[in-house]
Amino acid sequence: MHRIMAIDQGTSSSRAMVFDLDGRILGVGQEAFDMIFPADGWVEQDPEVLWQTTLAAGRAALTGAGVEAADIAAIGITNQRETTLVWDRRTGECVHNAIVWQDRRTADHCERMRADGIETLVARETGLVLDPYFSATKLAWLLDEIPGLRQRAERGELCFGTVDSFLIWRLTGGLHATDATNASRTQLFDIGRQSWSAEMLDYFGVAESLLPEVRDSAASFGRAQARWFGAEIPIFGVAGDQQAALVGQGCFSPGMSKSTYGTGCFAMTNSGDRQLTSQHKLLSTVAYRVAGRTTYALEGSIFSAGVAVKWLRDRAHLIDRAADTEAAAERCGGDTGGVYVVPAFTGLGAPHWNPDARGIITGLTLDTHRDQIVTATLASVAYQTEELLAAMRADGAPVERLRVDGGMVVNDWLCQFLADVLACPVERPRNTETTALGAAILAALGAGLVDSLEEAAGLWHLQREFQPAMKETRRQRLLGGWRRAVAQCTGVLS
Repeated sequence: MHRIMAIDQGTSSSRAMVFDLDGRILGVGQEAFDMIFPADGWVEQDPEVLWQTTLAAGRAALTGAGVEAADIAAIGITNQRETTLVWDRRTGECVHNAIVWQDRRTADHCERMRADGIETLVARETGLVLDPYFSATKLAWLLDEIPGLRQRAERGELCFGTVDSFLIWRLTGGLHATDATNASRTQLFDIGRQSWSAEMLDYFGVAESLLPEVRDSAASFGRAQARWFGAEIPIFGVAGDQQAALVGQGCFSPGMSKSTYGTGCFAMTNSGDRQLTSQHKLLSTVAYRVAGRTTYALEGSIFSAGVAVKWLRDRAHLIDRAADTEAAAERCGGDTGGVYVVPAFTGLGAPHWNPDARGIITGLTLDTHRDQIVTATLASVAYQTEELLAAMRADGAPVERLRVDGGMVVNDWLCQFLADVLACPVERPRNTETTALGAAILAALGAGLVDSLEEAAGLWHLQREFQPAMKETRRQRLLGGWRRAVAQCTGVLS
């Protein structure tokens, strides 16, 4: 029986899973790690930690599945997107810590871009907005701030990549490649022409020799060397984590939508072969590219979802485990007593794109208790998702039902509250590990083990559907309170 290893290198942990071709998980490995916060709004990771935890997770998944590397037909890789690395082409050693997608150090650079009048070009070429979230300003910061780095880049001595490229380079011993989904998040890629943008490279002063080759999401990405897992394994699928989740959720037709609740929250709707231009600060991005054909998506990104629960546990010490949030919400009957938490720890993402916003708790009284603050933090995830879906609706891409995944959706209270606030059905699949499953599906497709994405859609199975049950008057009252809380957070008060 054919087996696939999916490597899921995320923001807070590296994971690997071994799947069979029925989508069953045979073995799992996971290695958590800490991030580095050198200054307010700065977020980094040690590249060697990313690498070593990825290897450890892969080996643990093989052990858990009771198989050898020689039994694995293909590897699929999915990864945290936008996180930026630069390494020496000769040695493979990184010149600096990875600058994480959450990092806001280049906010001033984005304002200079706006003053330069480049916003329209960025939207037209890359489908993105001006925000520190994306890779290009992070790369420019590295080239400008590390002495001699720009000169080394121009001499062809360095490689730039997102995490997928870095892992591919290390696993294969020197292949410098990425896929179209990850390329589309750099702000250097023309998503219409499907090539690096000469205009964006010129604006940032980036030598094209620094960049990886862009391949389909289901394609050959070389072979992982035998020294890493015990035998050579071909790499046949690559996609950024949110696009991989779209694939894992079986969202292969225009209008099908998913939302992933991990460190952040990312809602995405398949727009087919149409590259939509958002009028409401959403992103037009590559959903996947298979057999040279590009499928696009409209996406909204929330920076703080699961990380807000992590803050409740590790910093505020209001819970002992993430699972405690559901019990807290049930104890207070979902009533926060007018308390709202706006978790803008590293700014606000879509549709606000405000890198300077910072988190607030509002509506506190002497009667406020711990469970209400915990519940308000959970509720903030639903409110932010509603903002994204409202923007999609205004852009002509209404979401009639939403498939959800990620670690947070094991929480029944949250899923029901999502359905209530969104006023649409929420579907939770039997397998919520859809990001890794999507990478496995792409690898199976690239290896010729499945014939089409449509065939792979049969791997998706519904576990539970949550139907909206909240009265519209209460829904509107809650959303109005959220909007007022966001206005307090951003300083935009009426």
